[in-house]
Amino acid sequence: MTKLVILGRKSKTGNYEAFFRALPAQIVTTLVPGEVISCDALILPGGGDITPAFFGEKNKGSRTVDTELDILQFQALDIAIAAGIPVIGICKGMQVINVAFGGTIIQDMPEDCLHSSPSGDVFHDTIMVDDSHLFKYFPVKMRVNSAHHQRIDRLGQHLKIIQVCPDDGCPEALEHDELPILGLQWHPERLPECVGEPLLSLLSYYF
Repeated sequence: MTKLVILGRKSKTGNYEAFFRALPAQIVTTLVPGEVISCDALILPGGGDITPAFFGEKNKGSRTVDTELDILQFQALDIAIAAGIPVIGICKGMQVINVAFGGTIIQDMPEDCLHSSPSGDVFHDTIMVDDSHLFKYFPVKMRVNSAHHQRIDRLGQHLKIIQVCPDDGCPEALEHDELPILGLQWHPERLPECVGEPLLSLLSYYF
């Protein structure tokens, strides 16, 4: 059975565990980066914001930072990259990937943006903008859910944006140009009835 490691705090990863079990897969949620070496894929889940110092900035609106977790996630990502293990980053996880490859983050988007709401997820359209494995499983135009107040600013090296929000250009998905690394800014684990089956089929490609 496929073994996935979710590098996160177990108290906050229940939705991810339930979603990825449908692969089917053995799910290991851990704070030990070394667990990655024995897995089939690393999942970097959503959560708070990345400590701005990791992309060379002072705090300009970042919230609920967890520096200890950031360090562990960067370490786990390094292990996965060195071993050629697939990586899936969701929301904050996508931003961790970007920062790890030298990118930066806009720390606080305007309050009237399309990507967050105090009442829950915001839904908006996206469009594919580059050749990607996503094309094989999803339509060029699709509606996704957002719950983030940050976005990619400078893109990391060897990464390409493959999906954006057409209204404001916000990056919604990225891939590495050589390694099996995928980032999603939206939350598939909260859309199982809409994107679950095609996304899990896509993830099977990576594994």
